[in-house]
Amino acid sequence: MQIEIEVVSGDSHSQRLQRFTVTAGLTARQAVALAEPEWPAARQNSTPIGVFGKKVRDDYVLRPYDRVEIYRPLLIDPKEARRLRAANKPAEKADSRKKI
Repeated sequence: MQIEIEVVSGDSHSQRLQRFTVTAGLTARQAVALAEPEWPAARQNSTPIGVFGKKVRDDYVLRPYDRVEIYRPLLIDPKEARRLRAANKPAEKADSRKKI
């Protein structure tokens, strides 16, 4: 039986999507290997992958119309980013009051 799947990846500048018709029973990591010539960064077996926004194991068996996502490493921890934004907010408010 054949199923249709998508493999997607992106960076801060672009997104790439490939559609495949594959034999049922293909795993998520095998799907990444199909797209590998296009995306050398996905060659590492340690690259995290997911299906529809949820992280999955390499041996996850794909279902029809699944979208395999190749995740890139975070540039900053989300908690740290929130802390930095919160630290900058009082300064931004004080600047906006001075302009009035």
